[in-house]
Amino acid sequence: MTPAVALPFWAEVLVGLLALLGSAMALLGSVGVLRLGSFFQRIHATTLGATLGCWSLVAATIVYFSARASSLSVHALLIAIFVALTVPVTTIFLMRAALFRARRAGRTDVPEGLSDGLPDGDPSQ
Repeated sequence: MTPAVALPFWAEVLVGLLALLGSAMALLGSVGVLRLGSFFQRIHATTLGATLGCWSLVAATIVYFSARASSLSVHALLIAIFVALTVPVTTIFLMRAALFRARRAGRTDVPEGLSDGLPDGDPSQ
């Protein structure tokens, strides 16, 4: 077993601040789920909170392991890349499903879909 290596003070402070920021963003996203009214508002809060929280915790992990090993350690970037690729795609699918269900239920507080899938204006665009 490798003996524990003490981190420099600047690394301890930076890791602590980044971990607190990540935790605060995750908490903010969780509070958004409880406080906001509709699904469309809730999904926005959780997506932003999870993304910024994840990136802050990944940065804290990189600083910690890089300072501990005295070399650049970027293995945690794989987690952030996976989250950066999957969260937006999942959010889009959830939002489309929610819009479809709301339209099928006849709700008037959601925008109507376009018949041709093109923005208003020239139909040849």
